[in-house]
Amino acid sequence: MNRGLPAGRMALLLFAVLCFAGSAAAQAPGSVFVEDLTWTELRDAVTSGKTTIIIPVGGVEQSGPYMALGKHNVRVRILSEMIARNLGNALVAPIVAYVPEGDLDPPTGHMRFAGTISIPTSIFRETLRAAARSFQLHGFKDVVLIGDHGGYQSDLKQVADDLNRAWAKTPARAHYIAAYYGATQIAYVAALRRQGYSTAEIGAHAGLADTSLMLALDPRLVRSERLRRAAQPGPAQGVLGDPRRSTAALGQLGVREIVRQTTLAIKADIQPPKGMPHRVAAARKP
Repeated sequence: MNRGLPAGRMALLLFAVLCFAGSAAAQAPGSVFVEDLTWTELRDAVTSGKTTIIIPVGGVEQSGPYMALGKHNVRVRILSEMIARNLGNALVAPIVAYVPEGDLDPPTGHMRFAGTISIPTSIFRETLRAAARSFQLHGFKDVVLIGDHGGYQSDLKQVADDLNRAWAKTPARAHYIAAYYGATQIAYVAALRRQGYSTAEIGAHAGLADTSLMLALDPRLVRSERLRRAAQPGPAQGVLGDPRRSTAALGQLGVREIVRQTTLAIKADIQPPKGMPHRVAAARKP
């Protein structure tokens, strides 16, 4: 006698199991991004020990004719996710996309190129302080500030210092992590030099280093075909360096250093060496 279920019932049972699995997955999201969670999921995550929040700062600025304006925002989002997953107890806040990029009248710096967006430094700092205080209110103990652009690094440090003075009698601490941007300027550049690339080619903005990093993280933002056929771009086009030999493989050298060094720096700041106050640890630079 066949003791198995009829084919129709077996199909229905399998369908029910798949639906339950899908429902369970939807109810327990694996995302580290605050924007992907409901308020109750966020509350429960904090209660379960995810008490570190990373506030990633990007920016909208020109990066030459061959890289999209949203470079900093896309890059810091992807790298923040990697860092948060390495930490294990961290979530990632929405990207702060509006940052100081120069004066508007007359336009200075990147504001001389179409598409760049700038806000006053005072508004930028207050936005960060308000965001950090919001997360502290909701139970986060460690608020981490990282920035993908060099122009506002001192602002991030100042905001962290201000918050730590205000939070001196609370368990909460703010951490400006200089290692994130520092890795792009030191370790990554050194790795490219070891590969035989010159300082002039590596560049300071939209050159080989910058473009390779973008190719490694999201190549959709690089106009690769046009770049390969282009003459060397220069400062008049918003480029300092030569991006034409950029590759994703070179960019991975930077990805590894940024994620590794930032993860280590956050852990060190949250649990500083014995006898070193949090504020001192948070102010350390790589």
